[in-house]
Amino acid sequence: MKSIIQSQGIHHITLNGSNKKTSVDFWQNVLGMKLIFEQPNLDDLSINHLYFDCGDGRTITVFTDEKRKSKKLNNNNQPGSVHHIAIWVSQSTIRIAEKNLNENKISNTGIKDRGFMDSLYFKEPLGLLVELASYKFEPPQGRSYADVLENAHKIRLKRKALNIQDQDIAMAIKYLSK
Repeated sequence: MKSIIQSQGIHHITLNGSNKKTSVDFWQNVLGMKLIFEQPNLDDLSINHLYFDCGDGRTITVFTDEKRKSKKLNNNNQPGSVHHIAIWVSQSTIRIAEKNLNENKISNTGIKDRGFMDSLYFKEPLGLLVELASYKFEPPQGRSYADVLENAHKIRLKRKALNIQDQDIAMAIKYLSK
């Protein structure tokens, strides 16, 4: 099928939360995403809608209701469900985050090397898996992360490797820098 929509990027992600305090405590106080405004959910005025700044002008929003009880999500990776959301952070931030999560006794996976990026996973209070993701490279001038990854993937396939590694990224950057 031919593409029928031209995406320009993620505008926002909206989550179903419990109450305002639980959402603010996590999204603002743990992840550092400032609560920039709130208003009623315009499709259901009995629900509150919180808007948190992700740091790049995009938002994560959370529907809250003070009558909702906070209970952990039991996702079981059902088709159509969200597995996790990934928040983009710098290499410095992911390392500081690991230390701060541990100091605050927030269970996490520790930093995992994914070849082209590092990942750190932990759960928000309702059980949604959150990943802090940090690329281990910068794309060449005038190129995007997607450009580098697309080319690194082709190089990886030629090597018959399981996943993209540093050498694939280096070769892709060299190719794209010509």
